[in-house]
Amino acid sequence: METKHENGWRLSLIAAALSASFAGPAWSIDLPSLGDDNSPWQVDVTYENHTVRRQNVGLAKFRNTLQAEFDKRAADGWGIHGIMRGTWDGVYRMNSSEYGKDAGGAIALENRFDGSQAGLPPPAYNPQYQTPTINYGGGFPIYGAGTGDLRNEGLRVLGDRWHPTAGGVAFGVPVRPCDVDKRGCRDFGGYGDLSMNELEMPEFNKRLDFIRELYVKKTYDLDEGKQFFLKVGKQQVVWGRTDLFRVLDVINPVDYSRNNIYDELSDIRIPMWMIQGEYRMGASETMQDRNIQVVWNFDQFRANNLGQCGSPNVILDAGCFFRGMANLWDNGGTVANFAGGVLTTDFGPHQIGIRKVHLPDWSIGNTQLGAKYEGVTAGGLSFSLNALTYRSQLPSLRSINGKGTVNPFTGGTTGNTGVAGEGPPVAGLIAFDMHFPRVNLIGGSMDFQVPEAGAAVRVEAAYTSGEEFSNTARPGLYSKNNVFRAVIGIDRPTFIPFISESSATLISAQLFYQHIFDHEYFKMPLGPVGMPDWENNFIGTLLVKGFLKNGTLSPQVIFAHDFQARATAIAPQVEWNLSNDLKITIGANYKLADGRSRWNFDDCRSCNPYAPFTQVDPSQAVGQSWGLGGMEPLGRFRAGPIGAAFREDDIFIKLNYKF
Repeated sequence: METKHENGWRLSLIAAALSASFAGPAWSIDLPSLGDDNSPWQVDVTYENHTVRRQNVGLAKFRNTLQAEFDKRAADGWGIHGIMRGTWDGVYRMNSSEYGKDAGGAIALENRFDGSQAGLPPPAYNPQYQTPTINYGGGFPIYGAGTGDLRNEGLRVLGDRWHPTAGGVAFGVPVRPCDVDKRGCRDFGGYGDLSMNELEMPEFNKRLDFIRELYVKKTYDLDEGKQFFLKVGKQQVVWGRTDLFRVLDVINPVDYSRNNIYDELSDIRIPMWMIQGEYRMGASETMQDRNIQVVWNFDQFRANNLGQCGSPNVILDAGCFFRGMANLWDNGGTVANFAGGVLTTDFGPHQIGIRKVHLPDWSIGNTQLGAKYEGVTAGGLSFSLNALTYRSQLPSLRSINGKGTVNPFTGGTTGNTGVAGEGPPVAGLIAFDMHFPRVNLIGGSMDFQVPEAGAAVRVEAAYTSGEEFSNTARPGLYSKNNVFRAVIGIDRPTFIPFISESSATLISAQLFYQHIFDHEYFKMPLGPVGMPDWENNFIGTLLVKGFLKNGTLSPQVIFAHDFQARATAIAPQVEWNLSNDLKITIGANYKLADGRSRWNFDDCRSCNPYAPFTQVDPSQAVGQSWGLGGMEPLGRFRAGPIGAAFREDDIFIKLNYKF
């Protein structure tokens, strides 16, 4: 935990760095003064209500947002810009049985083993899954089980909102806000340990997220017509040229808990305290324009907000997996279909789960630095060359190889020798620490016109090193891999008579591609092992947007398709500007998935960490998975954000008023 002394040291260091950077013999910068040239404050205030109804759930959002955007010219050519935003989402009180203090309940877990064969009472019968079930806390006991908090209340079954267990693993996940039920609560990088007040008013937190933007800026005129532009403060730095997909646009983390992937990036980027400097060189003999930008993100690290379990938007259902695993480490719990791949099993504390989250501390070495060269050729082609070193905003789970764990078969700490006490590392053990590794990125972008086709083309590409992926073929259950990502977008205004005979309809298509180098995927006796992420994947989007009644009425539909997951989202909506100040939007979001059989993957039930107790076959080596799998936990990476939400069809209405 950061102390007051550490915080003061950090601020002093930043102040010293700013002084060293901006005070020198060549030139100096005077901080802006509000004693200006009497220019007025320019202030715009908007209110928005976003109400969503979701299938099988009812109310899934009643979000009320008040936002103020202001600008002012200050002294000496400085400008001040800010955006303040506050949100209150009433869904946690209005639908408390799904998302608030009354969420969850008692659960039963699938058990494909006939309990009578082990001298256990016959299991109940669950017609939903057509398989027997056992109540939470009532599985086959492993050594030391049952010593933690195994209350069978306030729980959901992992993954039940998007798939049945269907013979795979699953366990109970606490879903109530963390001031109501602390089980499994961890800070996963800005979420995961939030109270109900923090969930319903997310901007009002210790990171002061109600400050969406607050920076000062100034342009300095230099010799030969060149300029230097400086921006200092809390801001968004946008490198990307495409929508939805973040190839180069990775400087700011993203809050997916606001509306999954379906809000504009400008609304869900998490602003950071940064310094942005831009040297504008102007034209040359071969270029219309040139500039070099340097960005230093000196803020405390923030991860992408993937959504706390128990809230309406938990992308990939990842937050529920994290919270359930943290609860297993702290308290133990019951895991469906585990022992022998079929027997519901009770684990005690410190046997499996997520042990610790390693959030990067603030230091100069943990800040992020990027540079971009941007130009426009004589022929009108705009391009950029980009480089960035940053911390991954997505977590990596690394097996702790038995360190600090309790052998569930012997009671010993660490080791697979069957003897109490310390032993050798345990390969393939599903007990993890969460890390955020350092990633380096190089890439570029360009956009240009194709007059013959009446279209504009946008392209981005990036190559990264240092990213980490789940990999059940490795002893630590993860691997580092280089990744290539690219996206191409084409925009074309087209007259479509049945939509409008007077206004062009915008057609915008994008195709995203990802390739993971040194991808590992092997067939074993019970199924595939290795990396659940696809070696090569394509996602395509198509936007068709019309403009009617002099632009006051705008119908549109967006299609998004994940080719490997075979999952599709369809999002129609109509936007109606009743006046210059009042806008109403009505829409829906539907998901289709016909590739669910492709999502199953190795779940490490057969990873054999504690031979001979966990061997599937006498020939199986320690830590060697034989590929027994199901939907959890790695199927979410194969389903992707569209597939993992295919049971979350929404209809919504937005009201936006500008004061």
